Amino acid sequence: MSGALPTRDAIVATAGESIGRGSKSFAAASRLFDRRTRERAWLLYAWCRACDDLADGQDAGHHHHVVSDAEAEARLEVIRVRTAAALEGRWIGDPAFDALRIVVAETGMPHRLVWDVVEGFALDAAGWRPRTEADLFKYSYHVAGAVGCMMAVVMGVPPNDNAVLDRACDLGLAFQLANIARDIEADDRIGRCYLPEEWLVEMDMPPGQHMKPPFRPRLSVLAKRLAKCAACYEESARGGTPALSFRSAWAVLAAAGIYGAIARKVAAIGDHAWDHRVKVGKLEKLGWIARAWWQARNRKRRYSGTPRPDTLWQRPR
Repeated sequence: MSGALPTRDAIVATAGESIGRGSKSFAAASRLFDRRTRERAWLLYAWCRACDDLADGQDAGHHHHVVSDAEAEARLEVIRVRTAAALEGRWIGDPAFDALRIVVAETGMPHRLVWDVVEGFALDAAGWRPRTEADLFKYSYHVAGAVGCMMAVVMGVPPNDNAVLDRACDLGLAFQLANIARDIEADDRIGRCYLPEEWLVEMDMPPGQHMKPPFRPRLSVLAKRLAKCAACYEESARGGTPALSFRSAWAVLAAAGIYGAIARKVAAIGDHAWDHRVKVGKLEKLGWIARAWWQARNRKRRYSGTPRPDTLWQRPR
């Protein structure tokens, strides 16, 4: 690179702009963190957002289009090369990947978690689709559960505290299951489907035909199943909040409530859940933030010692 290198503050500012454009829900919840944690959360988000945009040829999570196999592999290679350089501590000249370099250096982030997330982009690049429910959770781990673990490290959880990282992974899984339920129609438009094939067979829906009007009642059954699964992982994730500072717990609980509301809305709307993209309004978000403040105040009394259910999917270690 020639010329002066960008400052940390400049990269943080760019990351803050990224989260503001890409996820209003996460942006609102991140404001509850203390400054240091908030900045690191923004830096991590910027890398995740940039990788997602690169992989799907989109802008801040919007305007998806179908990417050819050759183009998808080329984009994945860019992600891998820039990520590897960031993990080696080199300046990339791309604010999002320089953001990763900073947050990994400042937190001691395990590199394996970073590569676990990259594997999620590889699955999409390969046109991978889940055959079983276990496949669904495997995919959800790579694109969201591992990010939940990274966020826990950003919040100060020791990288070897597997019990708390499991809860953080659960929150990521809950978010992803809610997203899958909400975005079934949007994913179908770009040739993707994250509903397990065994679920479609169970409901007698031919793969690739699930968005056809005659199948809407059956599709809503599967959306409710996703929402129910999301609720289980959301509740489990709350069990990890006693290990967090008050402000971090507040942010986590607010995000859990907001994303949980998305899944519950999809389930409640039923057959018409995909006529318009389900959203959580500003006043509703404020309501969840207020509830989360009270929950964070009482988190140790309410959630301490709560065992993680054995029936939940276990992340790889």
